[in-house]
Amino acid sequence: MISYGKTDIGMCRSMNQDCMFFSDKSVGNLPNLYIMADGMGGHKAGDYASAHAVSWFVDYVKECDYVNPITIIKTGISDVNDRLFHMSAEHDELRGMGTTFVVAVIVEDKLYVANIGDSRLYIIGDEIKQITLDHSLVEELIRTGQLERRKVRFHPEKNIITRALGTAREAVPDFFEVELKERDKILLCSDGLTNMIEDDEIAMIIKREPHLDRCCEELINRANYYGGKDNIGVVVVEQTVNEV
Repeated sequence: MISYGKTDIGMCRSMNQDCMFFSDKSVGNLPNLYIMADGMGGHKAGDYASAHAVSWFVDYVKECDYVNPITIIKTGISDVNDRLFHMSAEHDELRGMGTTFVVAVIVEDKLYVANIGDSRLYIIGDEIKQITLDHSLVEELIRTGQLERRKVRFHPEKNIITRALGTAREAVPDFFEVELKERDKILLCSDGLTNMIEDDEIAMIIKREPHLDRCCEELINRANYYGGKDNIGVVVVEQTVNEV
């Protein structure tokens, strides 16, 4: 496995509330670990939520005795949610904070994913496939047939999310298990990328640029070229040949 990640403040924000983590080496009992978080709340609260969610989760994994990756992820998310929720209740300046959270682990040829919020995970092979489902108002409208997907980008309430880490006593993430193919690439990203760039263009950039650092740079530069209305966070992971 090889990976690279980067966040950028974008063109319109005064603070970067996106936070990421990527490790191709083992973290605790996990063989690797990839995370993307996008904070929400006041000026300090969103930054606090995403940064601490990532660091607390990584610390939890390092100390966790469980072996099953789903169990580790599930209990880790619950632990982080509890800590964020209580910090929000105890400190006025952090009240109402929360964060999206996408976490992925690759075990041999299987990808284990959990997400809460509207940050996403994609697999890019012969085509691009969104694995996670957005927990957002517009996604709910799409699922119930009240909104066409092609109109999402311009919907006035597209930034309203229906689930986040730290905003309720119990976190309710979705879990996914996916078979990986040789040379598949995985993208974890915040909505600062997907609100600016269509999926097909994201796939084109990832497919044509073999160097992951340059790939991340190009994705961010393209999002900023289109307006950079939010912070932009990306982590790209490549499944290497000898690991399949």
